[in-house]
Amino acid sequence: MKAVIGRKMGMTQVFAEDGTQYAVTVVEVLPNVVTQIKTEETDGYNAIQVGYQDKKVSPRNLTKPLKGHFEKAKVSPKQVIKELPYENVADFTLGQEITIDIFEDGDVVDVIGVSKGKGFTGAVKRWNQALGPAAHGSGYHRGQGSMARGGIIPRILPGKRMAGHHGDRQTTIQNLQVVKVIKEKNALLIKGAIPGPKYSIITVRSAIKQQLKKREVKPLLNRTAE
Repeated sequence: MKAVIGRKMGMTQVFAEDGTQYAVTVVEVLPNVVTQIKTEETDGYNAIQVGYQDKKVSPRNLTKPLKGHFEKAKVSPKQVIKELPYENVADFTLGQEITIDIFEDGDVVDVIGVSKGKGFTGAVKRWNQALGPAAHGSGYHRGQGSMARGGIIPRILPGKRMAGHHGDRQTTIQNLQVVKVIKEKNALLIKGAIPGPKYSIITVRSAIKQQLKKREVKPLLNRTAE
């Protein structure tokens, strides 16, 4: 299992030397610094806690518990702290950096992020339900329609898909392919779209339910790294 924290920078397109086009998401992956190691003996499970991106230190934005936590790990205060599900925790030490080098071109990964919030939306937008008649005589175009069940259960069962809060929840996109690892710029080019708005924090990990085999991607043009 390999995993890092990164930041979504937006989408673009790149071209292979044979003209193949890839729609990719650019993910900035600065070095992840190990701030705590959790083991089955002390915490009941194996994981490492990492910090991402240095944080501006002042009495207002750093509490005493966090200050002591970072001092114990002998690292500078970090903007984001997350746990990553590593099993081989014995291979890590406090203050160690996990860099983009753990990934290679062609790796298959899962990306976890918080999806864009769209507020309160109707059933048509939230659940892609069918529209009503579009004629002028109909006064019911985007309504949900009948919810009656009939029979021996004359009520609406829990879990019915209705209007409500849409988005702004943790989402995982599985089996995406790493098109290019640009080490000198700490950037990953991941094929396809990933959850969240620009500049949001995401987690990139090895695919758990891997359906694609790692394969060599076609060589990209040099200008894609600019």
